Amino acid sequence: MPLPNGTLGVLLDIEGTTTPITFVYDVLFPYAKSRLEAACQRASQNQSLRHAIELLREEHHREALALGEALPPFGNGAPFALWLMEQDRKSTGLKALQGLIWEEGYRSGELKAEVFPDVYPALREWRERGIRLRIFSSGSVLAQKLLFGHTDHGDLTPHFEGYHDTTTGPKREARSYRAIAKAFNAPPETILFLSDMVEELDAASEAGMRTTLVVRPGNKPVGAHEHKVARSFEHLH
Repeated sequence: MPLPNGTLGVLLDIEGTTTPITFVYDVLFPYAKSRLEAACQRASQNQSLRHAIELLREEHHREALALGEALPPFGNGAPFALWLMEQDRKSTGLKALQGLIWEEGYRSGELKAEVFPDVYPALREWRERGIRLRIFSSGSVLAQKLLFGHTDHGDLTPHFEGYHDTTTGPKREARSYRAIAKAFNAPPETILFLSDMVEELDAASEAGMRTTLVVRPGNKPVGAHEHKVARSFEHLH
């Protein structure tokens, strides 16, 4: 699995990069959506759920100042969470709530994560070569660990030294990638970021990282860009 000369670390996106978009939109999201109400009703009995609801409440307050009556009522949190899902918003509170719901699904065996066939061999080879690996996704760190801990190739979490979500910063802002380079404790130019989103790659490039657009089956078409392109981790330049 070739990498550019001088690469010390690889930062990976998940959706559309390591994992099919269909798994996220056709499996994970419907699973969480159907269980939002029940999860929010249990919040008084679960500290982690209460914390996610409080994050949602703070966000609802901010949104209410901007949208007014166009915003759904908060209720127990479920109506607002559902609205955020329908808007495909990268909400920290929503991602925290979804992660807790998915945790139940993975633990029970109802959910099994998909990764593309080239992902596991690449992770194993890179790690054997001493390449350091981290994840940056809009999904919560919990959701990331659950996904890679319950794949069709087994537990892949030992391959990663760290995980980053929106608490690190927005995925389309260079400052987030500078923070991740500090977490790597490596110069940005020695880190390769792999993603299916041009805007994310632009931000990483601005921060000094190397970048490659990953083109997978089912990914959305992209416009003009200046990033290298790979259709598999087997064909990185």
